[in-house]
Amino acid sequence: MKTVVDHLTNLVRIPSVSSLSNRPIIEYAAARFNDAHWQTRRVTYGDSAGIEKTNLIAAPPGQNLDNPASELAFVCHTDTVPYSSDWAKATDPFVENEFLYGCGACDVKGFLACLLTAATQTAPSKFLDGVRLVLTADEEIGCIGANHLIASGLLRPRRVVIGEPTSLHPARAGKGYCLAEITVFGEEAHSALPQKGKSAIYRAARLITAIEKFSSQLANQQNDLFSPAFTTLNIGTIRGGTAKNIIPGQCSFQLEWRPIAGQPADTVPAEVSKIIEALKKTDPGFRHKLEISRQQQGFETSANSALVRSIEALAGRPSTSIPFGSEASLFAVIAEEIVVFGPGDMQTAHSNRECVPLDQLEETVTILKSLMTANSF
Repeated sequence: MKTVVDHLTNLVRIPSVSSLSNRPIIEYAAARFNDAHWQTRRVTYGDSAGIEKTNLIAAPPGQNLDNPASELAFVCHTDTVPYSSDWAKATDPFVENEFLYGCGACDVKGFLACLLTAATQTAPSKFLDGVRLVLTADEEIGCIGANHLIASGLLRPRRVVIGEPTSLHPARAGKGYCLAEITVFGEEAHSALPQKGKSAIYRAARLITAIEKFSSQLANQQNDLFSPAFTTLNIGTIRGGTAKNIIPGQCSFQLEWRPIAGQPADTVPAEVSKIIEALKKTDPGFRHKLEISRQQQGFETSANSALVRSIEALAGRPSTSIPFGSEASLFAVIAEEIVVFGPGDMQTAHSNRECVPLDQLEETVTILKSLMTANSF
């Protein structure tokens, strides 16, 4: 019988950056489920590049996988972010000082290894009625797989545990994640004759300055579960113009915001639209395009929920919140209780320092077994 370290070592050795098909990871997990006589269903789609991506839903022996309603679902994504070409051991995992190192070891193949271990080491008769294990694709590039899965209607869990590195603290709240691209238009002309054109860059600069002023106002609405306690906003990229001697006809920038739980995800674009209308009063020719590519609100589960209290008791750690985006925001729309939980620290993830403590892997397996067999929900 494979140990959790065996599983994690095998999983890290399978490259699964989001640009690749996640099928090899799904095949590995499906084989383990098959060995344990679990039922599985795959939901496959093609990404924007035509590459096959797969979500998988698994249920213990004897449970009705055709019933979308479930009591407790464990959700784990299967992709990783790209890794640097000079990280020689990205997919060659090793153990040092009681940590296992490798790409995805922390985010989030460690949790997947724990799920596989807990599921295959538990007797079929012991499982809570209505357990589901859910593996998703393309979380790192926008939770695309989870969106496909939820839209399919094949899963309606009452409670959900989302696997992410939280150092075994149950995270009962998290900020959302939203992203938009704003394009501002001008009129091209020779730079020696500026009166013949309208600079898109100047127009964008005025808009960005107004957005920066608005960002400071977001601190007026706070949720003390988070640090910082307010919705953060960032303009991370900007591009515009065609040459040094041409009045720029177009300028685009990306606007990112992370809304606190309880604040509508469209708060920022609604305010940006108001800012633009104000700019048009002094510049009637102001033209723009705002395209939202991702808009996920934050989530918050009550501190008194059965799921939060159970994991707090099992882990011996108080609940917390997470500052990063996750699939929890999506599943919060269809589930009553959501907790983000898993081994490892996100501060090592997305880097060549990525690792997970071996003792936390073992502890997670024990906790997951208890949750999968609990009758207190």
